[in-house]
Amino acid sequence: MGGGQARAGALMAVTAMMSVQLGMAVAVNLIEDIGSDGTAWLRLAWAGLLLLVVVRPRPSAFTRKTFGMCVLLGIVSAAVSLFFMASLDRLPLGTATALEFLGPLTVAAAHGTGRARLVWPGLAAIGVVLLSQPFSGGVDLKGVVLALAAGAAWAVYILLTQNVGDRVAGVTGLAVSMPVAGLVATFTVSPAVFERMTLHILLVGLGMAILLPVVPFVLELLALRRLTTAAFGTLMCLEPALAFVVGFTLLHQSLGVSAIIGIFVVVIAGVGAARSGGRQADMHIEVG
Repeated sequence: MGGGQARAGALMAVTAMMSVQLGMAVAVNLIEDIGSDGTAWLRLAWAGLLLLVVVRPRPSAFTRKTFGMCVLLGIVSAAVSLFFMASLDRLPLGTATALEFLGPLTVAAAHGTGRARLVWPGLAAIGVVLLSQPFSGGVDLKGVVLALAAGAAWAVYILLTQNVGDRVAGVTGLAVSMPVAGLVATFTVSPAVFERMTLHILLVGLGMAILLPVVPFVLELLALRRLTTAAFGTLMCLEPALAFVVGFTLLHQSLGVSAIIGIFVVVIAGVGAARSGGRQADMHIEVG
């Protein structure tokens, strides 16, 4: 069962990553119109509204503790989005994504067991360094700090998402956390964003919200029911590679030799994590 769960979880995680990067490609262009804070707010607000309408969570689905966890997950989800969108205003998509994934790498190293605890995260860390190329200089320092802050928030997000997924049935938890994330983002957005809002931007934001975060957050929640936090944290390091591919094909960002080598390194680490990271038991607890 562990192997089957690992493969299913890995497939869900990879699909989520593809959706994320397509959504990020849309977001990079949207930042030019409404800024990074407006872009983060628009996608979170749409995502929260969509999940509320589709899922329609009932109070009976939660205990006081699980509801509080969902609210906290929403706050952390907003932090991930706000920090990362702000970093995209200063860094290329691939570089920002690679730096952000130091958060999942930390989770992987902290929760792994045996040699796999350090081997796969260590290999992925090498790949992230090759992708981000910190030794080349010329990287915006504030952008780096913002991407690292997004990574720290993402590490917390992984732990909270697995906890919520184990204790709240289906995607009900996301129907609470996403509206909370949208509300948090509303308090950070500049008033000028609303003045620049058009029907076209609203529709683009709707499509972006479906790609990021609705589809990936749902898939990640389901994947974390099938993978250990260590395997998930390492497997998600495939995303910097996907970010470079999307940046190259859709945003016309060039790839150097070091970045190409880094792609292969993180792919190998992600495959290794997926093969060894199935959860040994179904820990999902139905509530309500």
